[in-house]
Order: sequence, then C-alpha cells, then structure tokens
Amino acid sequence: MPVSRLLPTEESADLLDLTREIADRHLAPRAGEHETAERFPREVFRTLGRSGLLALPYPVEYGGGGQPYEVYLQVIEEIAIRWASIAVGMSVHALSCFPLAVHGTAAQRERLLPQMLSGDLLGAYCLSEAHAGSDPSAMTSRARRDGDAYVLTGAKAWTTHGGHADFYTVMARTTEDRARGISCFLVPAGTSGLEADPPERKMGLTGSATATMRFDGVRVPGDRLIGEEGQGLAIALEGLDAGRLGIAAVAVGLAQGALDDALAYAQQRETFGRKIIDHQAIAFLLADMEAAVTSARATVLAAARRKDAGLPYSRQASIAKLVATDAAMLVTTEAVQIFGGAGYTRDFPVERYMREAKVMQIFEGTNQIQRMVISRDLARGNPGPVGHVLTATLQEAHR
Repeated sequence: MPVSRLLPTEESADLLDLTREIADRHLAPRAGEHETAERFPREVFRTLGRSGLLALPYPVEYGGGGQPYEVYLQVIEEIAIRWASIAVGMSVHALSCFPLAVHGTAAQRERLLPQMLSGDLLGAYCLSEAHAGSDPSAMTSRARRDGDAYVLTGAKAWTTHGGHADFYTVMARTTEDRARGISCFLVPAGTSGLEADPPERKMGLTGSATATMRFDGVRVPGDRLIGEEGQGLAIALEGLDAGRLGIAAVAVGLAQGALDDALAYAQQRETFGRKIIDHQAIAFLLADMEAAVTSARATVLAAARRKDAGLPYSRQASIAKLVATDAAMLVTTEAVQIFGGAGYTRDFPVERYMREAKVMQIFEGTNQIQRMVISRDLARGNPGPVGHVLTATLQEAHR
C-alpha cells in the first residue's frame, strides 16, 4: 500500500508515481539477489539516470530536475522502501555533485555539471580517512601545487561507489591549517595513480560497493579545483548537511519497508487460532513502529522545507539524521521480532533490513556527532549559518 503523501504540486505527485513504478519494476525484483551476491548493480543507476532520478535537486539548465528537497527526499524514500543500497547511492551521487553545483565557477558548471547530471556518470565522495572519520580536519591526504596542476597523494576510506564511480569529489590538504587548509577537487576515474582497494566486507548494504581509494601522485588540472584553496572543509560540511537529509530519507524508507513487511506478515500469520495482529502485544508493537516512521518522516520533511525556503537548517539536518536513523534501527529490530524465528533467517528480508539500518547511525556523521552538533548549537542560542555548525564545533574541539 503506497505511503499517503502531501506533495506540493501535481507534477511532484506524478514524479512519485513514476518513482514507484520504476522501483517496483527494476529495483524490488533484483534487490535480494544482488545483496546476497554482494554485487554492485551499476545498470540500475543507468536506469535511474535515464529516468532523470539521479539529478532531481539540481537546476534544469544544467540537466537537473529542478525539484525541491521536499520532493527529492520523498523520491529517495520510495527507492529505499524497495532497495536501500540504491537509495544510499542516489544520495551519495547528489552529494558528490554538490560542491561543483554550489561552489563551482560558471565556466566549471557549464563544462562539467551537465555530464555529471546526465545519468550516464556516477559520482563518489572522498572525505573520510581511516584515522579521520568524525574529525575530517585531521585528514592527511595532500594536494601539492605543481605548475598549473595539483598532485594528490594519500588514501580515502569508506568511499561509496569506490572503484565503480566515474568521478570522485575529493578533499585534500593544501596547507597545514586544520580548518582552512583543505581544498576540494573533482577527479575523473581512470586518472593515472588513482586506484581502489578491494571492497570492504560489510555487515549490510552489501550491494553497495565501499572501498578505500588510493591517490599515488594523481595529477589533477588546476581547473578541477572547486572553490578557493582552503575552502574545502567548509564546502564538505555544507554538503554534508544536505547529505544527512538524504541518508535520513533512506532511513525512513528502510523503516517503512520493514513496517510494511511486518504488517503483512502479522495479517496472515496465525497463533492460538488468531492472526498475530489480533494479539495486543503485536498490535501495539506495530502501532509504535508506525508512530516512529511517521515521526521520522515529518522531521525529515520539516528540515527539507527549511532548506527549500533558504533558511538555516544545519541543526535540523542533524536532528533529522539522528531521529530517522534511530527510528530505522528500532523499527527493523522490531520487524525481526514480529517475524519471530523466521525473521532471524535469510528466508525473509527483515534480517537484511536490520543489518542495513545499523550503518545509518554511523555514516554521514555518527549519531554521537549529531548530538554534539545539536547540543553545541543549542548552547549558542541560534541555529547559525547553513553548514557552519559542525565547522565551529570542530574548531572549538581543537582550541
């Protein structure tokens, strides 16, 4: 049964209908097979790209969909109901396009952005390092100026689409200043010296390739610097505000999928001569799951509407990510409980949903980091400019 949604226009309602149709036809039938085989479904992203779903939040003049985040996030959610790995990939692709779309020069946007949004290319975002996950200002990957180019050295951990992406948005250190010594580069796949390690062996999201990317003297033309030298950390953190909303939407979709499966099972499974949904213990469990999903969705969309209105939303993005991913962990765990012993087997997808939910409390900033951002912003007494809350938090931590 489709989620009942309040959408701003008839066009957006049609877009959600199209998304459901594509997801039901091309995603849902393949999800279990690819996740079990730990196989990256590159062809699915091409299908989504040709349908325009990979470029929704970006301007029409560059080949984007021109959709507000309120609509884009609900598309992400619908995809996640069917296949979380693909929804995560959509969010990461959008994040990898963000620096160029927002901070690139007009010439860079005209030359590079249309092909990035065309649907033929898939992006990756290289920020984290093995020793610098929650503290990106501690990164050691370097970009050395060499004539009219930069030479990148180092390694980037936990890169979604690593080894499969067509371009990599990379943060690397250009000076020793912790907060203002990092710059942003757009690196094409296939550049000499750029290599991917074997993919990580993960608990969940096994259909999504995650790998360490190694930069061994990777030469990048100077016109691939996005923004100014030293602006990279601010760009990265601003992008992560939007990225957190994407992951929050994925979490809502994952939770909704688990709830749908648990409800369907409870309506057909019988014990003691009654359907288990008629037992109050199960009925109340489902009611709490529905409340968690609905509350998480409302929190995500409230933050999205602030972004669409041009209002500060950094705190709200952290709240949305925290609430939605904690809800996903709760709801998927309870879905396994409703299935009982069957839920602990791989005969039903709820055990996969539970494994997938866990990482959502970790990536795009752990939920402990989100609590730090929220509490320190509360202490300041105002929401602060977009993208600056975590920057200020990091700067405080290193004084």
